[in-house]
Amino acid sequence: MLVDNSTKIVFKLGSSTVVDKKGKFKTQWVTSLIKDIKKYGKGKNFVIVSSGAIALGQKYLRIKKKKIKLEMSQAIAAVGQIHLAGEFQKLFDKFKVKSGQILISPDDTEQRRRALNVRSTFDNLFKLKAIPIVNENDTTATAEIKYGDNDRLAARVAQIIGADTLVIFSDVDGLYDKSKKIVRKVNKIDEKIYSLIDNSKNLYGSGGISTKLDAAKICMNSGCHMFIANGKKNNSIENMIKNKVFTHFIPKISRLDARKKWIISSLSSSGIIYIDQGAAKALSNGKSLLAAGIIKIKGSFEKGENVLIVDENENQLARGLASFNSKEIEKIKGKQSKEIEKILGYLSKSEIVHKDDMVKL
Repeated sequence: MLVDNSTKIVFKLGSSTVVDKKGKFKTQWVTSLIKDIKKYGKGKNFVIVSSGAIALGQKYLRIKKKKIKLEMSQAIAAVGQIHLAGEFQKLFDKFKVKSGQILISPDDTEQRRRALNVRSTFDNLFKLKAIPIVNENDTTATAEIKYGDNDRLAARVAQIIGADTLVIFSDVDGLYDKSKKIVRKVNKIDEKIYSLIDNSKNLYGSGGISTKLDAAKICMNSGCHMFIANGKKNNSIENMIKNKVFTHFIPKISRLDARKKWIISSLSSSGIIYIDQGAAKALSNGKSLLAAGIIKIKGSFEKGENVLIVDENENQLARGLASFNSKEIEKIKGKQSKEIEKILGYLSKSEIVHKDDMVKL
């Protein structure tokens, strides 16, 4: 499951995984990760959610205090973030792999419209064959509006981009039971699993097993497999595949089912899109909805809102998430995809409702 059956894989790297006890970037370990990605990653898209900005910032600024006020930690993160991204870029460039940086705040994942924009950025980075390096935007996040750890952030990223797998590399082999044996598989997070939590933390990390279980719940409810594995050893991906030492959290439903269930569960639609026979046939064959097949629209809605798609006789065909707002669709309805940029004045998607954002009725 880890690699063979996954097309999108998110790796979460904890602070102790990428930064040593002296505050130095673990060049050798990250190099081995990149080698594994090159070895096993043909035809797959990867995302790296990496901690370590504050640790690197402290090293650079020669700050040794463990407890730092929020305002100061934001400034330290601003310094460390440059170093973290720079270290990754140097190593990726060495192996001729493109990389890009994405800083995310909770508003970017919790507000539907912004979440769609975030997903679009990831999709375009994948098209450019670039690996996104993700971190929380610690420089502006407040204590009240903050993920608090990169485990939950990684799970939300995995959910938004439709990842098949999230691997959290930590300083442990997985979740241990009371007799200190690794729990190989988890199908349900209940009181028995929560009783195994050890709240001890390392020097730089902000989360323990508790935050990893929170991340697992997000993944399991969105159809994404999650693994906790040891990130101390070089070639951690290869070690997982060969030695099979990890805890595997198995989702309750498939990734696609989770997404479709969310779309279809909406009680009402923000608007109605009327389409011609050609577009109706395309939808029945599993295609996306393009502007050319739209006859008219009813209602006012924003990008990312739930819309109902009907044919000329008002037969309900599908429900989906609009990639454009109602004013934009009004301008481009009936037009060819290649005309959209000229009409709207900016480059955008060609699909009005993408097939992955649509449920046929």
